[in-house]
Amino acid sequence: MAVILEGIKEKIIRGTITIPGDKSITHRAIILGSIAEGETIIQNYLDGLDCQNTISCMQSLGVLVERVKKNLLIVKGRGLSGLQAPNGVLQVGNSGTTIRLLAGLLCGQNFNSVLDGDYSIRKRPMKRVIQPLSLMNAQIKGLYQSDFAPLSIVGKSLQGIHYTLPVASAQVKSALLLAGLYANGETVIYEPEITRDHTERMLELMQADIKYLPGDKISLKPGKILKGVLIDVPGDISSAAYFLALACARKESEIIVKNVGINPTRTGFLKVLKQMGAQISLLNQKDISQEPRADIKINGALLRGISIDKKIIPSIIDELPLVAVIATQAQGETVIKDAQELRVKESDRIKSIVQGLTKMGAHIYEREDGFTVTGPNQLQGNIVESYYDHRIAMSLVIAASYATGKTVLQQEECINISYPNFLKTYFQLST
Repeated sequence: MAVILEGIKEKIIRGTITIPGDKSITHRAIILGSIAEGETIIQNYLDGLDCQNTISCMQSLGVLVERVKKNLLIVKGRGLSGLQAPNGVLQVGNSGTTIRLLAGLLCGQNFNSVLDGDYSIRKRPMKRVIQPLSLMNAQIKGLYQSDFAPLSIVGKSLQGIHYTLPVASAQVKSALLLAGLYANGETVIYEPEITRDHTERMLELMQADIKYLPGDKISLKPGKILKGVLIDVPGDISSAAYFLALACARKESEIIVKNVGINPTRTGFLKVLKQMGAQISLLNQKDISQEPRADIKINGALLRGISIDKKIIPSIIDELPLVAVIATQAQGETVIKDAQELRVKESDRIKSIVQGLTKMGAHIYEREDGFTVTGPNQLQGNIVESYYDHRIAMSLVIAASYATGKTVLQQEECINISYPNFLKTYFQLST
């Protein structure tokens, strides 16, 4: 499928919007709620394809998940030892979060399982989670290729470990914490670079024995029962980013995005926008379910190019293709480096965004670990591909808004993975 987008470069954008619940938090609420005692009520959950696949996997493991009404989910927890052997292969679709977190969860069960996904999942690196889980005595390997899905897991007794993450990855960290719930002894994880901490916050909320140690270490001791809780999911800052980008380089434009999660491990995009000269303010700040949130207001401004490196990359990894789009409208050079992780997402996001923006006339150059953009550019509408990657698709929609003429975005249906109503909201603001 494809969608045709009219360039609206000179349009002033104004509006107040709400966005879907945070994808990362929704995944974790469903999984942890499934192994807690009692009910976990999840408000404002994300009903995108990735999270639907997590629900389906947990249902296949014997968990009752009820969609009570729009944006309200009840997970009837079975406790740490209550999951059941699935009747078939657990299908995660396109969700890297689902396959990596469930790999950690399933290694310590008393049954065997197989995790598989779509063509993209089968190309994504699983060694980063297989290796540390194997150090915990897990029996996990690829069925056809040792380090790739489908993953075969033989449930067995695990051993806690002390582990330093070689790659900044919240998914790997979360997989080890989930496995640590079933291990003998303490699991300690050291993060050289801080990654999103939704799993730790939620485990703490559910009364797990988890502690932060000096030197960016996390300690988890098994043995405590997880308690079902009410989880109010804030809006996803990675989804809000596209509409902040829609307004940020347009003079006189103003957008307010309501109730957005502003977890410090996720606000790298806001910091980058401010460095580029964007006018951003946080309104109505509060903490609910141990996750901070606020209304984000942005006003259009003249932007400038900046350099982005490993210090901030983990907190902005999902938004980096969008930063490339914004950089085409900024004065001077924007350099993104130390972002090799983009190569192994749903697509090779470095190559994907460079190819798309190049077709639209951007001065963007591919680096091994990122890209360089020299702006401002007058973008021209063209036929561009999403490569079935939701982040690339939404980034190119925003690029089309800064272009002249028509842009044809191919494979736009992949947006449903994380933001089913994205185009509806975009057209409401842009027409």
